[in-house]
Amino acid sequence: MVDLRNLTLDEAVALAAELGEPRYRGEQIWRWVHGRRATSFDQMTDVSRALRARLAERAAIGTLELAEVQRSADGTRKMRLVTRDGRSIESVLIPDGDKLTQCISSQVGCALDCQFCATAKLGLTRHLTAGEIVDQVYRGMELLAREEVAGVVGRRITNLVYMGMGEPLHNVEQVTRSIAILTSDIGAGMSHRRITVSSVGLETGIERLGRLDRRPKLAVSLNAASDEVRDQIMPVNRKWNIARLMQTLRAYPLEPRRRITFEYVLLAGINDTPADADRLARLLRGVRCKVNLIPWNPHPGAPYRRPTPEAIESFQNRVKALGLPAYLRTPRGDDIDAACGQLANRSAAAPLVQPEALARRAPA
Repeated sequence: MVDLRNLTLDEAVALAAELGEPRYRGEQIWRWVHGRRATSFDQMTDVSRALRARLAERAAIGTLELAEVQRSADGTRKMRLVTRDGRSIESVLIPDGDKLTQCISSQVGCALDCQFCATAKLGLTRHLTAGEIVDQVYRGMELLAREEVAGVVGRRITNLVYMGMGEPLHNVEQVTRSIAILTSDIGAGMSHRRITVSSVGLETGIERLGRLDRRPKLAVSLNAASDEVRDQIMPVNRKWNIARLMQTLRAYPLEPRRRITFEYVLLAGINDTPADADRLARLLRGVRCKVNLIPWNPHPGAPYRRPTPEAIESFQNRVKALGLPAYLRTPRGDDIDAACGQLANRSAAAPLVQPEALARRAPA
């Protein structure tokens, strides 16, 4: 069975042609699946019953089950979503002033074994399809709509970050396909300028991303400015070392006023010294970029510590004094294991919000 959620617009048109239908029928079906986020063929009220029946013989509309929602004290929500083959993934909705950013996953688990990350401890089960990536956004939109009806302050998703479970560029084919679907003008219509893909620095994936017509923002999880430290905390560096990574990034096509974001998780006594700050400034000199400093978010069994507030401030001030724009990322959702590096499918003993509870509170 073909998953309609997984099809690009051109593929939906091709499927309609196979069924003996004109192009506009393919576009009509695609609008239902991605513009109106239909979950069944019965909702396609302006498509004939005969065509809906033929579609049902060839295709399905893949959806994720919203199994659990946890709410942080800061308003962050973490959704646990279940795929059709019973795998759990997590996606996070993060309010920040007028913005609401959704952090979406690209894999079930992760293969890259970054030592400070909880997701890495799960290992890799499989890649997500483009339809499963896209449907995280639709489930997020649905949750927000239910909350608004139930009396919770209404919000709309303004930004997307591929920073959830998995390494996006390890699954670059499905990630780039999902970006094409989400940015289609007759689908969700999201701007590629409000989408960020975060990577540990997979060279071929970065090059592939740079060839997209609708190119998202690029964030690189750097976390160290020397191979000695990066080898220790990010084993991928042994294959693609810092020099090779920087060569790839210096060749990356940046649109006017765009910058590469470097993410730097601060680990006490590992990468937070004045010498580390100096190396970071030297490494990124001449690159159009900014640095997001992320104090490490604890998770069970990890051998690291978050630096003291004084050490964090000192590191940031030193980097800024050396000419790098450096911003401190305040942890969001860390009380529900939803902050950067904490996603590991740990269910709450007593979830703060259950999806069916929102449905019950909504008026008929």
